Amino acid sequence: MDINDNSQVAKNIVIFDGICHLCESSVLFIIKRDPQRLFSFCSAQSATGVYLQQRYQIDALKNETVVLISNGVVFERSNAIFAISELLGGKWRYFSLLKYIPVFIRDFIYKKIAKNRYALFGKHSQCLLPTADINDRFI
Repeated sequence: MDINDNSQVAKNIVIFDGICHLCESSVLFIIKRDPQRLFSFCSAQSATGVYLQQRYQIDALKNETVVLISNGVVFERSNAIFAISELLGGKWRYFSLLKYIPVFIRDFIYKKIAKNRYALFGKHSQCLLPTADINDRFI
């Protein structure tokens, strides 16, 4: 998929840490619950991930955050999680009601987990390699 060809790129791109077990599990969680194929994914370490981070002036790895770029709007940390859950719809949109907790509390918890994600969940020596059935979801 060519990131410069807007007709092929999903309107909702999730940038994630490609070596993080928690992040990989989160991507697979989204894919399983996204039959409408609303989301595309790229690791922060990939060329596309680096390009998108530069384009939107973000640093997913330094800021230890998952990023959602939805129709050109950037969501990070807990805001990204809640935006993803809203887009997934169904029962998952109810999870986004937690967004009414003040952001400083939500992001405090998010940052604690993100900072310790490798120790808590482990990491890979290389980025996630998608299987053939989901390969087209990765840019």
